[in-house]
Amino acid sequence: MTTVLTPASPLTAADRCDRCGAQAYLRVVLISGGELLFCAHHGRKFQPELKKIAAEIQDETDRLTDTPASAGDDER
Repeated sequence: MTTVLTPASPLTAADRCDRCGAQAYLRVVLISGGELLFCAHHGRKFQPELKKIAAEIQDETDRLTDTPASAGDDER
């Protein structure tokens, strides 16, 4: 398995979790072909199983804790 650190195509708000429909922060490219998208919660929940079947995992969950560049000093 390879973890993608710098994805070619970042996940957007239009990308939705295949399990619950929330915004996706993980893209799992399967060894068998195809891909699955997961929110942070379901990505963590299924991580052990996903590692067994993944060719690549694009993990953007760090975006959940980042402070936007446009945030004012009082918002940081």
